[in-house]
Amino acid sequence: MNIILLIMAGISCVPYYLKYEKRKPQTRENVVISVMIALTVVSRMIFAATPGFKPVTAMVIICGMAFGKESGFLCGSLSALISNFFFGQGPWTTFQMIAWGVIGWLSGIWNCHRFLERHRMMQTIFGIFAGIFFSMFMDIWTVLAAGDRFQWIRYIAVLGTSFPVTVEYCISNVIFLWILTPVLLKKLHRVKYKYGFYKESEIQNLTINQN
Repeated sequence: MNIILLIMAGISCVPYYLKYEKRKPQTRENVVISVMIALTVVSRMIFAATPGFKPVTAMVIICGMAFGKESGFLCGSLSALISNFFFGQGPWTTFQMIAWGVIGWLSGIWNCHRFLERHRMMQTIFGIFAGIFFSMFMDIWTVLAAGDRFQWIRYIAVLGTSFPVTVEYCISNVIFLWILTPVLLKKLHRVKYKYGFYKESEIQNLTINQN
């Protein structure tokens, strides 16, 4: 049963990748996304000594804010896959790919008309949400790994025991979003403008904001 769930979880990533390809991104954009993925992987490795305190989620959120939901999912899922060649591959990798991928996807949606990046309070709320979501989603894997099937009672117990780690996730997300968002987004918007990644509506909004 667990094997079937793992296969289904892995297959669930495919539609997001196909949607990204369907958008037909420019080669330059692929290069920039690759750099963002590399930076995210490195950031996870640098903070390897602090499992619950890492800038990975913040980096994924920023990528989704800057380049859209498809790129956000790509950054989150591939960062999990690639970094686990260092941390260790296993069935949990699929769950990490989905969790970080969905966070990147949602950040792209939530940042419609640059709403998320303009308001620090919304970044705080989203950072807390991302920490809770990631912890709760990974706890599903914890329950599956402990037995032959999913049990709600066991899941609730795991949620309770992982509460301190969840709080740490939330705090680290907020801190890194506050630190990294102003710096990285400014540079990423410059890259988008320089290489023509902006849509016409985005250019109009950027011009309005600058004026």
